[in-house]
Amino acid sequence: MKVKWAKELYPDLELDADESPLLFKAQLFALTGVEPHRQKLMLKGSTIKDDDGGWDGVKLRDGATLLMMGTKEENMPSKPVEKTKFVEDMDESELNSAMDMPAGLQNLGNTCYMNATVQCLKTVPEFRVALDKFGESVSFDGSASFPQSITAALRDLYKSMDKGQNMPPLVLLQVLHNAFPRFAEKSEHGGFQQQDANECWIELLNMLKQKLSSDGNDKVLSAIDQYFGLDFDTKTKCVESEEEEVTTSKEHFLQYNCYIDKDVKYLHTGLMNRLQESLTKTSPTLDREAEYVKTLKVSRLPGYLTVQMVRFQFKQKDSEGINAKILKDIKFPKMLDTFDTCSDDLKQKLMPMRKKYLDYEDYLVEHNVDKVKNKGRETALKESLEDDSNKELEPYAFEDDPGSNNSGYYTLQAILTHKGRSSNSGHYVAWVKQKGDTWIECNDDDVRPIHEEDIMKLSGGGDWHTAYLLLYGPRRLPKYEKEEKKEEEKKSDAAKADNNGSAKTATTEKMETS
Repeated sequence: MKVKWAKELYPDLELDADESPLLFKAQLFALTGVEPHRQKLMLKGSTIKDDDGGWDGVKLRDGATLLMMGTKEENMPSKPVEKTKFVEDMDESELNSAMDMPAGLQNLGNTCYMNATVQCLKTVPEFRVALDKFGESVSFDGSASFPQSITAALRDLYKSMDKGQNMPPLVLLQVLHNAFPRFAEKSEHGGFQQQDANECWIELLNMLKQKLSSDGNDKVLSAIDQYFGLDFDTKTKCVESEEEEVTTSKEHFLQYNCYIDKDVKYLHTGLMNRLQESLTKTSPTLDREAEYVKTLKVSRLPGYLTVQMVRFQFKQKDSEGINAKILKDIKFPKMLDTFDTCSDDLKQKLMPMRKKYLDYEDYLVEHNVDKVKNKGRETALKESLEDDSNKELEPYAFEDDPGSNNSGYYTLQAILTHKGRSSNSGHYVAWVKQKGDTWIECNDDDVRPIHEEDIMKLSGGGDWHTAYLLLYGPRRLPKYEKEEKKEEEKKSDAAKADNNGSAKTATTEKMETS
């Protein structure tokens, strides 16, 4: 098709009449900058509607010219100064903006898996900074442009969301479908099929890591590896042959898998399960298949740790297979300590910063004696840390490895949940921390505040929303001065004063003698 807009003519645009006109408008948005809701498409006097049947009755042929009408948002005349609005007079969009609520994303037909992923990743500020530095634009020139298009589309989507208004993620969905056709599969009813949110998460990060360069970190090539990358030291030993040497290697992941079995009731147990696995492979010593045990230890912790709860297992049902869900209740903490999962070398590197945390907690308890007596140590510490949120903070990364975690301590900042019995059905929702005890439920374009207590109910055990992906950010330590340091400074100042006084006395006596 050709599209004529104002004085511009865009030739050779591909149009799929089986798709909604909204997806074609998304392509035009990438070319012209005119948002889809501002576009009006016409062919021989007929206006194209946005619904799935928008192309019905329209005589499309190769080389035909569509007329597009519409203007970019920045070219619209400026609005007059508005009168002050009170909360009771605001609509939902205005209320969200006034309360500093994040923008929601419209569901374009079983696209909640993508919406929830986008909302969770948006909580990583360093990731947003890397995206904003990306200077290329969306392209539809073939497979070579997929990483570029996905990176640019996500960057543009976040900038639009920053305005605080709900919107359809049309461009990102189209480039995602182009790069991964399986996400564009349709059901027998003609709508998009539900997809696995974790697959979307991994595919997006793998595309982004090809385009987002690391910031000041010579050890890694990508900002994704810098802030999300997890390294393991592995040892593999043959159980059936003592003579066979143990093989060692290093492995890199963007997620930490939490394996669930009958004994796992808490996240920590599932994380420890990940550190040992059994496998069968050919033994060079025995010249046959043999059993091996592989042990892993974390050798590098990222600033932002993604934990995947491995809740889906493939099961054959009738002639088809499904990813059946493990509904078991697995408790997860708001504050996560990963020290036990680390190698001995990494544990030694973590100790200095962990000592600082213990000293700071002792300092807070000493200066909040009444609060500790009335509310208990944990509550007093939590409230004191929140009171210190505006203070200058200690760096959370090792100096020689920007983007790492230098303490092993993490704070929960986002959860992606699934409601249903199969990963390819049901519904996905994002839950992101705002401030203090307030979290935000991002259920597509329905965005609302909730209390932290409700977040802890997402641990599973039934058909309610169940945590599938947990995103932990670095726990931040405020800078402070110890009392001992202040006392030493006072003593030092006093000693200087005494020395100055003695010098003055000696000078006076010398003058009087003279």
